[in-house]
Amino acid sequence: MTAVLFVVTAADHWTLADGTRHATGFWAEELATPHRLFREAGFDVTIATPGGVTPTVDAASLAPEATGGSDQADAIAAYLESIRADLEKPVTLEEVDLDAYDAVLYPGGHGPMEDLAVHAASGRLLTAALDSGKPLGVLCHAPAALLAARREDGSWPFAGYRITGFTNDEETAAGFADKAPWLLQDRLVERGADFHAAAPFSEHVVADRNLHTGQNPASSARLARNLIDVLNRR
Repeated sequence: MTAVLFVVTAADHWTLADGTRHATGFWAEELATPHRLFREAGFDVTIATPGGVTPTVDAASLAPEATGGSDQADAIAAYLESIRADLEKPVTLEEVDLDAYDAVLYPGGHGPMEDLAVHAASGRLLTAALDSGKPLGVLCHAPAALLAARREDGSWPFAGYRITGFTNDEETAAGFADKAPWLLQDRLVERGADFHAAAPFSEHVVADRNLHTGQNPASSARLARNLIDVLNRR
């Protein structure tokens, strides 16, 4: 059976520029939608977090205004409830064996800006996944995790790759651009990514070699389906 690893933030807050903590975690749709689509495709999905910590869902991501209506919000919440056992007992990221998986996906939310952006084990996993040629999906704020990747010579493995992620314009519209200690788009460009942005909150996915990135929650389903197509062709 095709096996997919989901690497999920363990952070329950994001430290803002003034030192205050913004309550966050993973974005519900970005985990639930790809997880459901992979399961429907017959894939086995394993969830891993730093330290094996039970991940926190960002409460704002379950609000009807964030999901497109109360019916959609209820459906996402119900799906997360259906996989509660997997969420409550994730595997430990630091102990993951990449050879056991056919693909890797990082859902977003502001949480990765707090922990995965500076997590050395995650950075090593991302580098290994990139070099393996296995499909690697990274969604919304999760490209922050790419910043922790390093080669032995200190270079950034993702330099020159076409990448998308949550944009400066979207962070501004969300009300956090002037509060953030750094902006994802800016930091990726500084590191050498070829960043591609579409209209704010529109569906947008970019593929470059085996790296597949999605701009925002609206891109969750398309990113997952693209990965499914790649895996089914193998």
